[in-house]
Amino acid sequence: MQKYEMLILLNSELTEEAREAELKKYSDIVSSMGGTVEAFDKWGNKKLAYPIRFKSEAFYALMTFQAEGAVVKELDRIAGISGDCLRRVITKVD
Repeated sequence: MQKYEMLILLNSELTEEAREAELKKYSDIVSSMGGTVEAFDKWGNKKLAYPIRFKSEAFYALMTFQAEGAVVKELDRIAGISGDCLRRVITKVD
């Protein structure tokens, strides 16, 4: 298994419960596919460098996890479908 980081930018207008549910969805995907979530850092609302979907702020969260490559593809697919996820990037950690 490889170690990865996923930076997630969520809509800043989400309620606390909706935001937690969205973040839990990503950690549940990793767990259900045999990976482990090592850390989940919530950075809070930050101003964006440029507008994304007419939003100037986003909620930033960084998830560090260990998993196989299929998990990364599934996370990327689910985040792309979600209307609340403005941007995501998944990188391999050496």
